[in-house]
Amino acid sequence: MKSSTLFFLLVSFLGCANPRIKFKTGLEGEMLPSVDLILADSITHFNTSAIPIGQNIVLLCYSPYCPYCRAEVDDILSNIETLQKTTFYLITPYPITDMKNFYNHYHLERYSNIIAGRDYKNELLPYFKASGVPYIAIYDTQKRLKEVLVGKSDAHIIKDILLE
Repeated sequence: MKSSTLFFLLVSFLGCANPRIKFKTGLEGEMLPSVDLILADSITHFNTSAIPIGQNIVLLCYSPYCPYCRAEVDDILSNIETLQKTTFYLITPYPITDMKNFYNHYHLERYSNIIAGRDYKNELLPYFKASGVPYIAIYDTQKRLKEVLVGKSDAHIIKDILLE
């Protein structure tokens, strides 16, 4: 428990200190990993393997307390009309109460293409060997990784990557 708390704090601080970084992970072209989530209703269990083929997918790993993560969500919501063909999965390893507060703060229930979940097994960030948050993994319509962005990005950059 103590080590997972330390991991969360380390990831949060490292990510919040970095500008947006675009880099190769070695996972490009790989299929979306199977990750168990608890959704914002705190009852529904969901596995990313259930995400259907045929839609653009963006996984946004975040800390509810990171100002860059908050700015990222603000930017996405400001540009949501241009990103309607993309499903965003906002994923955090933080406790469900923190996730729900974040979800309620942004009124994410208003957006049919945004799904919030808690990575209660802490699988996703270690899978990517993420150095910080916000961590954005962009997948194509066949659920293959196109690109990863670390740090605060721009919704227009995400859209450009999806159109490539």
